[in-house]
Amino acid sequence: MKRIIGILLCCLLALSLFGCSTDEGEYVPTGDGLHWEEDVTESTEPTEEAPEQELVLIYYPDKTLNPYLGSDNTNLVLYSLLYQSLFVVDSDYNVTPMLCSRYTVTENMKNYVFYIEDATFSDGTPLTEEDVLASIQAARTSQRFKGRFKGVDSVKIGENGGIIFYLNTAYENFPILLDIPIVKAAEVEADRPLGTGPYLLEQTVSGDRLRRRNDWWCDAELAVTASSIPLVEAKSNTQIRDAFEFENVGLVCANPGSDNYADYRCDYELWDCENGIFLYIACNLESTVFSKSSVRANLTHAIDRDLIVSKYYQDFAHSATLPASPLSPYYNNHLASRYGYDPDKFIQAISDHYLTGATVRILVNKADTLRLKIAREIGTMLEACGLLVEMMEHAGSDYYYYLGIGEFDIYVSQTRLSANMDLTAFFSENGSLRYGGLADETFRVLCRDALANRGNYLNLHQEIMEDGRLCPVLFQTYSIHATRGLLTGLSPSRDNVFYYDLGKTMAEIRY
Repeated sequence: MKRIIGILLCCLLALSLFGCSTDEGEYVPTGDGLHWEEDVTESTEPTEEAPEQELVLIYYPDKTLNPYLGSDNTNLVLYSLLYQSLFVVDSDYNVTPMLCSRYTVTENMKNYVFYIEDATFSDGTPLTEEDVLASIQAARTSQRFKGRFKGVDSVKIGENGGIIFYLNTAYENFPILLDIPIVKAAEVEADRPLGTGPYLLEQTVSGDRLRRRNDWWCDAELAVTASSIPLVEAKSNTQIRDAFEFENVGLVCANPGSDNYADYRCDYELWDCENGIFLYIACNLESTVFSKSSVRANLTHAIDRDLIVSKYYQDFAHSATLPASPLSPYYNNHLASRYGYDPDKFIQAISDHYLTGATVRILVNKADTLRLKIAREIGTMLEACGLLVEMMEHAGSDYYYYLGIGEFDIYVSQTRLSANMDLTAFFSENGSLRYGGLADETFRVLCRDALANRGNYLNLHQEIMEDGRLCPVLFQTYSIHATRGLLTGLSPSRDNVFYYDLGKTMAEIRY
């Protein structure tokens, strides 16, 4: 969602700051807003060509550009210019084909076959099924993507071509998980693998740069039109901010949810970009206070999510009372409205069970200082409702020890959910997020049903909120800062700063 930052009056050394306003909506150039109709006369004068776009980007050369190994949000900016995926996902979670030319799916939605486009890598060699298979296998073992493949038994190249995915559960929208960059098979472990995107990375005497491919295999409209993009070496978040504010870097991707976020104070255009990071509270079902669902279910009313979003994320997060991104199609606003901030309901719930004045132990990983602050804020909210709070602030192995043995009443944590908002890891017996006794066969089946039919997410979310073992708080976003007027048509989507599509739909390529 695009945001507009008003003109800031800043002294050279930032001695004074007179204001910054953020308005949601599309950027409107300064003017009176009127449309004047003029007489149109034919002209023999030659049409002037648009000036060359001058764009400079910044990146960490000492951090990998391998999309399976890297997760730095600064280098993420380059990914959508260097690489492409079988499918892309827009800011509204719509899926469109990219490197997939057509696909088939069985009636039980457990076997998908994807056929590839006649694409080429930046060295001119053709994309092959072996490249796609190797890339998918690398993603299946990567920390960033492996969670997407819990429902995949195997992947192979079909006898008649295509990449076949054999699933162990039905997925109505499996392609939404395949916005994974594809690289050359021989380079899946390389630091700078070749991709099929519109730009290639070059080393020159004056430094690294991205060069626009003249032989790019597809004809898509991009917000980036520069023939060459110089790359500036990044050293720290503060230096990145300064390079944008005082030098010629034209766009940066920042993470307001990180401990070392550097605040920006200049005139710029601003977008947010979803990253799937889900902040939540989970209850210990053996807790004296939260063993009863009638108490757990009312915990949601004690949490002032909007306060947390504005105070700790500079509004670069979305309050969520359901365990799905509010921007996704899985989020039902009518249902969500039933679980908002209303502390009197929680006060009444603990009073009904004679728990007023009881002690609640909140476990949090203190290695993440922002999360620690939020956990303390949540503690303050619970104290205002009549509970006593004991903070259990640990890091490293100590934190995971207490988490593993269930030595807490609630814990505050975060995870990155896949684009289909799969919650299986919370509720399955072998789930990586089942701490506190969250695993439950009924909820696991509800998760399975939701994956098979999007309409079942409503029932899943309602059951979760009525049980209360999982209490959603928010979904984070990145902030995209760009020089005003430099990039028209920029429309960032989840983890895809320079999102574009080929104008094709899923219906057109399904056989």
